[in-house]
Amino acid sequence: MTSADSAAAQNRGPAPAGPPAPPPGGPSPYARHGQGRVGAVGMVVGSAMSLQFGAAVAATLFPRAGALGVVTLRLFFSALLMLAVCRPRLRGHTRRDWGAVTGLGIALGAMNALFYQAIERIPLGPAVTLELLGPLVLSVVGSRRLLSLLWAVLALAGVYLLGSSGFGSVDFAGTAFALAAGAIWVAYILLNSRAGARFPKADGLAIAMALAGLLSAPLGLASSGRALLDPVTLGLGAAVAVLSSGVPYTLDLFALRRLPAATFALLMSLMPVAATTAGFLVLGQRLEPLELVAIALVIVASMGAVRTPPVRPAAAIG
Repeated sequence: MTSADSAAAQNRGPAPAGPPAPPPGGPSPYARHGQGRVGAVGMVVGSAMSLQFGAAVAATLFPRAGALGVVTLRLFFSALLMLAVCRPRLRGHTRRDWGAVTGLGIALGAMNALFYQAIERIPLGPAVTLELLGPLVLSVVGSRRLLSLLWAVLALAGVYLLGSSGFGSVDFAGTAFALAAGAIWVAYILLNSRAGARFPKADGLAIAMALAGLLSAPLGLASSGRALLDPVTLGLGAAVAVLSSGVPYTLDLFALRRLPAATFALLMSLMPVAATTAGFLVLGQRLEPLELVAIALVIVASMGAVRTPPVRPAAAIG
C-alpha cells in the first residue's frame, strides 16, 4: 500500500471487521496460511449456483425485454441493492482506487451484456462452457506447477463433454459473444481482486455495480423501451439481479480475499455444473450419462486445484 493509500484509509476511519485485504507482493493471510480456504470454496460454489439459476430465470425474460433489456434490469436492481446495503463512501479515495473500481464497473457491464447476447442465441450449457475458457487460461498462466496444467486440462475436458451435446446448434455470433464474455471474465477476476484490496467490505463492488448500470442503461432503453416498465418484467428482473449479481459478486469478492486468483479461476469450472443443474430444475433440461461423467471430471479437477498450491505467491495486482 502506498503512502497515499494509507492516508486515504485513515480518512475513511477504522478498518472494518473481517478478513484483511491482500497485501502488496502476495495473497491474503488467509490464502498464505490456508485459513478460511474451505469457507472460500463454499463461497465460490454458492456463487456459481446463484449465478446460473439467475441466468436460467433471465432466459425466460428474453421474449419480454430482450437480452440488453434484461441486462439493464439486472444491473439496475443490483446497483440499488448493493448501494442500499453497503452505503459506500465516495470521499477519501485515491485516483488508483477510482481507476480500479471504474475498470471493474466496465468489466461488469461488458461481461453481462456479452454473455446475455450469447445465451439469447445458443443454449446455456455451451455458452457457459465457451465462456469458461477465459478463466481456465488464467489458471494455467497464473500457476507455475505442471500438476496445475493437468487439472486445467481435466476441467477443460469435463466442460467440453458437458457442453458437447449442444455445440451442434452453436452459431458464429453466439460463439463469438460467449468467447468475448470469457475474456472479459478474466478482467473481472483481476479487477475484482484489486477493488477488494482497495475498498472496505463490498464498497468497491457496490460503486462498480452502479457504474455498470449507468453504462448499460442507454443500450437497454434503446433496445426494449417501455417493455422494461411491465410489472412482471420488473419483478423478475429484480429476482435476476439478486441471483445473478448481488449474491454471486459479493461472494466472489470475499472469496478472492482468501484464494489466489489462479485457484479461483480454476474453480470457475463449477459453472457448467451449476448451469446444468439450473437448466434441469428451471428449464426442464435432462442430464445424459455423458454429462454426468463430465460433472465428475469437473469436480475432481476443482478439488485438485484447491489442493495444489502455486510454486510461489502470486504478485499483487495494482
